[in-house]
Amino acid sequence: MPKPSTIIKTVSVLMNDKAQAVYTNAECLPYLNLALNELQEIFELNDIPVTNETSAAIKVKSGVKSIGFDTTPALPSDLIEIQQLWESTSGLNQWIPVDKRETIPHYIENNTTISQFLVWAWEHGHIILVPANADIDLKIDYIGSLFNTPIEIKDINVNLPFTNVETYLDYKTAALCAMFIAENESRAVALDSLTGSALSRALGIPIKGMQSIVTRRRPFRASFKRRGSTF
Repeated sequence: MPKPSTIIKTVSVLMNDKAQAVYTNAECLPYLNLALNELQEIFELNDIPVTNETSAAIKVKSGVKSIGFDTTPALPSDLIEIQQLWESTSGLNQWIPVDKRETIPHYIENNTTISQFLVWAWEHGHIILVPANADIDLKIDYIGSLFNTPIEIKDINVNLPFTNVETYLDYKTAALCAMFIAENESRAVALDSLTGSALSRALGIPIKGMQSIVTRRRPFRASFKRRGSTF
């Protein structure tokens, strides 16, 4: 797995500054963080499986109607988007899905006699629930942050938590440094053009694994429309 310090050393070579007289760790790190954030967004947009996470069971006390990053219990700190919510009577480990709604139905919003959540809504960065009369465990399937940014100088030699991205980060960080440190637009364009093939490789490896997932497709034949489908 690549380290930020290794990437920045490559950046300095790409900028003809092997001694890192100008392209030091401190100077380059903000641009590496920008490159990491952009790569994170690209992975999320393409639903790359490495961003898929499942939380540990979260115990929600009876009467609780909102869970956010600032509550107890709290949402996972790396949560980007919720894919599915699951509930179980606390301690039983018998999970059933909780249906997402745009808003909590008004006819149950003040009902505190239920023993299951059944539905949830997302408002202002919080999971909104119907207060239950018993403790309930929740699990969250979600898209999580791939990188914990911003990386600080003290973490410059800590491995990044994903392989196959180093070449992309080398070129992208160098391109940003060329544009905003050297103010050399032509070098920035040349370096940025190299990120395309590197990105294709970074995306292609996990996508290749996704292609092994079996899906059932509708048959392509004229008689299909006449006979209908049971799919």
